[in-house]
Amino acid sequence: MLSINKLINKLVKGKNGDNDRRGHEPVIVPRSEHSISRKQISQNALNVLYTLKDAGYEAYLVGGCVRDLLLGHEPKDFDVATNALPEQVHSLFRRSRLIGRRFKLVHVRFGRDVIEVATFRAPPETSSHVDEQGRIMQDNVYGTLEQDAWRRDFTINALYYNIRDFSIVDYTGGIEDLNAGLIRLIDNVETRFREDPVRMLRALRFVGKLGLKLDKETEAGIFKWAGLLSDIPPARLFDETLKLYLTGNAAVTHELLCHYGLFDEMYPQTAKLLHEEKDGYPRTLLMKALENTDRRIDDDRPVTPAFLFAALLWEPARQRAQLLMEHGMPEIPAMQRASSEVITDQVQRVAVPKRFSMVTRDIWNMQPRLMKRQGKRAFRSLLHPKFRAAYDFLALRNEAGEPLEDIVDWWTRFQEVSANEQESMVAGLSGGDKAAKPRRRRRRRKPAANKAPKDD
Repeated sequence: MLSINKLINKLVKGKNGDNDRRGHEPVIVPRSEHSISRKQISQNALNVLYTLKDAGYEAYLVGGCVRDLLLGHEPKDFDVATNALPEQVHSLFRRSRLIGRRFKLVHVRFGRDVIEVATFRAPPETSSHVDEQGRIMQDNVYGTLEQDAWRRDFTINALYYNIRDFSIVDYTGGIEDLNAGLIRLIDNVETRFREDPVRMLRALRFVGKLGLKLDKETEAGIFKWAGLLSDIPPARLFDETLKLYLTGNAAVTHELLCHYGLFDEMYPQTAKLLHEEKDGYPRTLLMKALENTDRRIDDDRPVTPAFLFAALLWEPARQRAQLLMEHGMPEIPAMQRASSEVITDQVQRVAVPKRFSMVTRDIWNMQPRLMKRQGKRAFRSLLHPKFRAAYDFLALRNEAGEPLEDIVDWWTRFQEVSANEQESMVAGLSGGDKAAKPRRRRRRRKPAANKAPKDD
């Protein structure tokens, strides 16, 4: 993977793991012994690095971009770490702004491209910056490069590319772990997961994305402390859901989430039914949806979170609607009520924004309507703004094993033919879909003629 095996012997690692490296000199990988070239780094990131360097500050690329470049992947974005304070960074760049409460950052904007610049962090002060559960609540404690390295989450994310001499600086053993294909938490596993439980999700995302594996302590920690995710704000879990499922590795990542019990914490309604399934249908539908999502991303086609949530939460909505129908509620109102209840319950764990949840509900509510094609119903459904998404979901249900092939084929052809042929298709429906007879118009009764009053 990396042609730097001879550097491994330089690393100081005792039997107690990463803690034994504190206080030791970092491993410095010179430019001649690593594969990162400035040609692979975005020009905007280089502009930020050189501006900081020319102003007399330290400047490093850090985190996932260094990791991905060493692995031969194209980084999604480039992050910069420096000893300059946020206000000092902000003063150097005209198009920049300060953001963040828990930890101040600077976003330097180049059109649509944003380079994030962070000041080196020191360990938080336990008395004032960490809550009773161990989570970091305030992180504006600045420090040195070494302190910043030990404050990061995983060793493979604590690698620094120095713009002064183009070397890589490694305090925590990230190069060794990258070479071994390991994802390892820095320092004590329980402490790091309690500081930020989302690190468990990040670890599994890296496994799915990079094809690496968890080291034994990190893996055991996820099994043990998965329940800590219940303390994470629902809005943040929504952002993490998009990273987990909409980056091209959704199917593999989902299996990992289920295996380690994290899916149960995020989507308890669906997880409960997946555990109880007997025929395998709910899982089949969800996996096919995720595989289709991965293919669309690989083909650079658009994907929408609304369709993802429709697949993730379909089984709870379907079963709740079925229960309402068993109690006498008609099919369409039952689905409408069920979809509302399922979304309401789900946003307590993952806060799906209304702009997506409303589309998800439209997709579900259209499902029983697509079964009713007689009269003008087929034409009304075809004109619905979310018809195509609902049709795709109907096709997904058929692909997952529901006996819907005839209806899916009918709708497929209905979209392709002329208006006259559409009229013929509706007229040709038989059985339950037989065209309804037109209502007879009630004839208005003529008002009675005024009768002459009777003589007394």
